[in-house]
Amino acid sequence: MFYEDLSRYGYTDDGDTFSEPNSLRFVCFQPPYERLNIGWLSGSEPWTSGPAPAGFVDKLLAVIEAQAVNQMLGLHDCDFCANPFDDKHPWYTPRPGNRCASSGTGEIRVPGTPGNAFAAPTLIGHYVADHGYLPPKVFIDAVLAFDPRTHRPARHPWLPFPWIPDDVEPEWIE
Repeated sequence: MFYEDLSRYGYTDDGDTFSEPNSLRFVCFQPPYERLNIGWLSGSEPWTSGPAPAGFVDKLLAVIEAQAVNQMLGLHDCDFCANPFDDKHPWYTPRPGNRCASSGTGEIRVPGTPGNAFAAPTLIGHYVADHGYLPPKVFIDAVLAFDPRTHRPARHPWLPFPWIPDDVEPEWIE
């Protein structure tokens, strides 16, 4: 699924669902912020490549590890990796020579300027670390400024994103 970088998010109109990683607790809400697409790449569309600034890849991977946004039951495979999966390399493990898994099941959110959050597929980590994708500078700066361990909402401190509305009630999968 391709969306141009910095375009308005359009993958779903259902709002955002933030899950606690490795848990059954989650919140759903219509975001009070504008979501901007980053890293929704396709093999049929051009994209920018180049070396990432120092610390960016590690910081991006920390955000991906900390968040679970709009998790889906299906997989999205990387369009740029040539070989299909086999039993020796399940989807959630990196392919030989890669740093990150080449399939994803969800998204991340990174706070941008007031009222804007960046919406990226979890595959963005693979695109950056293993294929040299270079996101726009405004996203790189936002990732470097964001710490998912400390930027958390007061009412929902278990969620690694600061802009969760206070009136949202947590739910549990039973």
